[in-house]
Amino acid sequence: MPLTINQKIRLLIVDDSIFFRKTLVSALSADPRIEVIGTAVDAMDAMDKIQNLNPDVVTMDVEMPKLNGIDFLKKLMPIHPVPVVVVSSLPIRVLDALSAGAVEFVRKPELKGPEIVKRFMTELTMKIRIASNAKVSKRFTRPAPLAQAGAAPAAGVSSAAMPPSPPAPGMPVLINRGLDKNPPIIAIGASTGGTEAILEVVQNLPATTPGIVIVQHMPPVFTNMYAQRLDRICKMSVKEAAHGDRVERGKIIIGAGEYHLRLAKDASGYYVRSEPGPKVSGHCPSVDVLFESVANVAGANAMGIILTGMGADGANNLLKMRKAGAYTVGQDKDSCVVYGMPAVAYNIGGVQKQLPLSEIGPEIIRYLNSRKS
Repeated sequence: MPLTINQKIRLLIVDDSIFFRKTLVSALSADPRIEVIGTAVDAMDAMDKIQNLNPDVVTMDVEMPKLNGIDFLKKLMPIHPVPVVVVSSLPIRVLDALSAGAVEFVRKPELKGPEIVKRFMTELTMKIRIASNAKVSKRFTRPAPLAQAGAAPAAGVSSAAMPPSPPAPGMPVLINRGLDKNPPIIAIGASTGGTEAILEVVQNLPATTPGIVIVQHMPPVFTNMYAQRLDRICKMSVKEAAHGDRVERGKIIIGAGEYHLRLAKDASGYYVRSEPGPKVSGHCPSVDVLFESVANVAGANAMGIILTGMGADGANNLLKMRKAGAYTVGQDKDSCVVYGMPAVAYNIGGVQKQLPLSEIGPEIIRYLNSRKS
């Protein structure tokens, strides 16, 4: 149950560094919305205190003695689901933690200088507030298909050479009507809870699916690691955006951290512009920037999808996409980790159809099959 504006967020801090614990306690206790109810030095200590103190949110490093944070989350979530904000400097471990059930993350800096500390604490405070509104369900973690989570493919073996994962039960078959001279664009935007939501949507789409462009709110380095992870799992190929990349059948392009992702078109078809710029709707990359470009460039030849996330990024320009003739879909409340971005889009009329997360991948296939050959 999300907290009311007047309720304090009861926070447990888990970190094996006494210096870091004291720094977090001192800074976070000064926030009027946060009450630090305890600290833990390792995973075993954290398990006891989570069950006894029942915190609203937990912050946790992933590199801890006795039991690392990833294995701890795998043990914790099935028996005591709680919103966890991971604090780590290691992108691969962060992605493992999100896959294991964490809802948010903050990059852990070297706390050198007051400005660095201030920026870090501001971001962490914001993520704790977001996490306090997250819905975490009892679930076992998703096994990492094709390759160990976070591991690169063996030398000389491309992801395309690996055996494909079996089709998902109930996934419609994509009808092959021959080469489409003007294939549609599929644009997806997400934030909190989005890394796993995006995977759920795209992992079973066939390699013949038209090009997909995605913005997921993540910082630099993390977006590239996330794209690599999806590339090992999905039937489609996945890469982090580079300026000028062509949007092609069988390819997914993930917006790079601190670079806005825009769709463009020339005589040869669609391509992307990946360019730095100021934050829009509080983010760079911004879903609003992507959706506006898709509305302007592709118009009715597009499908827009907005997934779980705090705030309103993407909502206004999903509406613009719909007004331009695109087909728009929003994730429903029950399946969202945070029903923020999809809720705003739905409430202003930007969402044509609202669906549970598990039905959005099949809906993409149904949309493609419904188009005239």
